[in-house]
Amino acid sequence: MPTPKPYPLFPKLSEFKEFHSADYSSLPEILDEPWKKQDWEQGFDFLTFIARNKSENTFIRFRSEVEKLLLWLFLIKQQKLESLRRNDILEFIDFFWSPPKPWITFNNHERFELINGEFKPNAKWKPFKVSVPKGSNQKPDKAKYRPSQQSLASLFTALNAFFKHMTEEEYLLGNPVPLAKKNCRYFIKDAQVKNIKRLTEDQWAYMIETCHQLAETDAYYERNLFLIVSLKSLFLRISEFSDRTEWQPTMSDFWQDHDGNWWLKVYGKGRKLRDVTVPDSFIEYLRRYRVQQNLPPLPSPGEANPIIYKLRGAGSPTGRQLSRLVQEAFDKAYERMAREQGPEPAQQLKEASTHWLRHTGASMEVERGRAMKDLSEDLGHASMATTDTVYVQSENKKRAESGKNRKI
Repeated sequence: MPTPKPYPLFPKLSEFKEFHSADYSSLPEILDEPWKKQDWEQGFDFLTFIARNKSENTFIRFRSEVEKLLLWLFLIKQQKLESLRRNDILEFIDFFWSPPKPWITFNNHERFELINGEFKPNAKWKPFKVSVPKGSNQKPDKAKYRPSQQSLASLFTALNAFFKHMTEEEYLLGNPVPLAKKNCRYFIKDAQVKNIKRLTEDQWAYMIETCHQLAETDAYYERNLFLIVSLKSLFLRISEFSDRTEWQPTMSDFWQDHDGNWWLKVYGKGRKLRDVTVPDSFIEYLRRYRVQQNLPPLPSPGEANPIIYKLRGAGSPTGRQLSRLVQEAFDKAYERMAREQGPEPAQQLKEASTHWLRHTGASMEVERGRAMKDLSEDLGHASMATTDTVYVQSENKKRAESGKNRKI
């Protein structure tokens, strides 16, 4: 029997908030039985809650996982949500671990296409994606698809939240996900030494020098320079400078206390505000960036100008647009370092993502000897233990040092 063709079940966030079922005439084709429509409505209700109360990234991640589960139920298992038990969840995990090839794609595609006023399923969209490491020359192969431990953990987080929501809404009597997680054979207990994804001192020097050279040659690159310096020295996530429905980062988020110290107010993960210390060395870049925009050298209270401006339109760029600015800088720095020192020392610049800059800045602060409590608060960690686990690993450093002198 051929594998049923998967259909997208839920639109993107912007369309989700003004969803009209009449605009999605294809949905009845897959929701062809009353129980499927009821289970789909539970998914829609849960995602509505997530859209209102969580970040856009959480919504995107949870939508993907709930969609996979419901597609498996509707097309493969043919079973209602209310009937699922621990073994059924484990059966779904088997499917998630090794999905059919027709359900796998190599690229991201929009779920729906707007055709003649109606949203039609995009035939290129698939619920699973296989990719290769950034900077790799390998070709993606569907036969080699295998989710990471992080993807598996993310799936269980989403499913647990979904079933918990349905239990609280009294649609289900219980939540089988925690029991299934305990019995999942694919989970690997991790006792590895964590390898922080960061740039070396030399790679960072090439990064900042390249951005300086670009900005000196062409004012267009002033945004890249300021963004790169901000992410690294203020330990920011890319989303914390991006356009979000509930928060618009503006220049007034930079503020000065009565002692003359500068701070940046950041809206971070978990809808939490934090104030990040702004080093004196950063003020030079802030002045330079603002003067290039014909603004006064320093921000003023109530100033509504976005921190990172768009080339077209008002407001802040999206996270994806900001990531492109960072990637442009990584690419230029890699080209220069590979040309001057060879491709091997520059390889990490080819593999790096925006989050590496936050890790680089924090790791360098640890090496500088900064107080853990102060660094933890700037990073927005809930506890110092998180900062120590991620960035310090002092016991591992001692272990590595003691192991260097072993004789063959």
